[in-house]
Formats: sequence, structure tokens, C-alpha cells
Amino acid sequence: MSVPLRLFAAGSLRPAFTPLCRAFTAKSGIAVSAEFGPAGLLRERIERGEACGLFASANVAHPQALLSAGLAGGTRTFAFNRLNLTLRRAACGEGADWLALLTDASLRIGTSTPGCDPSGDYTLQLFDNIERRHPGVGRAIAARAVPLVGGRDTVTIPQGELASAWLLREGLTDLFIGYAHYATLLRDEDGCCTVAIPEPFSPRCEYRLAWLDDAPQTAALVDYILSARGRLFLQQAGLSAPEGE
Repeated sequence: MSVPLRLFAAGSLRPAFTPLCRAFTAKSGIAVSAEFGPAGLLRERIERGEACGLFASANVAHPQALLSAGLAGGTRTFAFNRLNLTLRRAACGEGADWLALLTDASLRIGTSTPGCDPSGDYTLQLFDNIERRHPGVGRAIAARAVPLVGGRDTVTIPQGELASAWLLREGLTDLFIGYAHYATLLRDEDGCCTVAIPEPFSPRCEYRLAWLDDAPQTAALVDYILSARGRLFLQQAGLSAPEGE
């Protein structure tokens, strides 16, 4: 029996890549061993020499770092995302305004961890975007934000739980800034609601692949992710494919 293709993927890709990899294996006969986690921490494991055929990051910087270090054979953008807010339904009235919620000092703000998790890095970009258009406001929001997940020593989210919903339910935060594609799954969470962050404030979250060997199995999975069938799994999970493809 052949050794499974090892895939490291950003945790936010679990809803898309779990069925995608299952369909890929059924079609190709190539088994995939997928491990999900904060992309920055996964990149560090690759840099320390841990074997991995394909890395799927929620940003461009981590794959590019591997390419620049000679650890990756190539990279390719394959999906995009945005940020939104998740909070308790009781705090999310009709037509709730995203900026009013972020500036409400009575609401504790939770985020992912910058450096370790691209979601945290995109959140810092969000604060910078707010600051440019509303001087002083972005800095004030950033000062109240607390990284709760995605770091080396942050809380561990139980298997099968959505981080934002679990953090709210456990009373660890009142508002969480995270990826917008989770909105579909959060509709099934009692007591939670999501609020969109409009352009030009919400940064465009660019997902990129880095292939770390030249094995035919790795190339086959890259091709499948980039195919029309692969893009369908991404779109069903709320992600978008690159324009013109």
C-alpha cells in the first residue's frame, strides 16, 4: 500500500478540503493525509524539516517564504476570502453596523494570533484600514483586541467546534473577527449571528498553494484543487476562486 500524500492546510480550509480530498482519493486512488492548523505554525514545521508534499496557506507570505528558502518548487493562488464579525444574536440587532459594534467599548473583541495565523494578520490590516479612514479609531479598536486562538499558547478549540461560536458560548469574548466564509456554517449555531465588513475596510484574504516535492501524486492534487471540480468544493464552503479561471 502506498504512503498517503501528506497535506498541511490552513485550518480555515477544513470545510472545503475535507470533502475535496475525499473526492480526489475516490477519483485518483491517491490517499491524502491532511493536517489542519494555523498556517504560520505549519510553515515553521516545514522549515524544521517535517515531511510534507503540499502546503495550502491562507496567505501568500508563508508559501513565498518557503519558495525563497528553496523549500518549495512553486506556488499558486487558488482561493480568496474576506473577514466578518461573529457575535451573540442578542447583540446583533436589525441592520447592525459593523463599525459601531467594533467601537462599542462594552464588547470584548477576540481575534486570531498575528504571525502564527494569517487571520490575525488580516485583522491587523483591517485595523490599519479603519485607522486610515477614521484616525484614532483603528488604534483604539486594536488596543482592545485580544488574540484568543491560532497561537502557540492560545486556547485549544474542541474538535468539531467553530472557534467563534465556541468562544462566544464559553463566554471568552463578545465579538470575534474571523473569516467570512464561516457565515454559512454559523447559521446553524444557536445564538450566533454574523455581520459583514465592507470593502475597502475588509482586506482580501488570498490563499496560496506551495508544492514541496515533484511527486506525481502532489501534482495531481494541485491540479484537482485548481480544476473546476476543486473550485466547486471551495465555493460550496464560501470561498471564491481567482477571477478569470
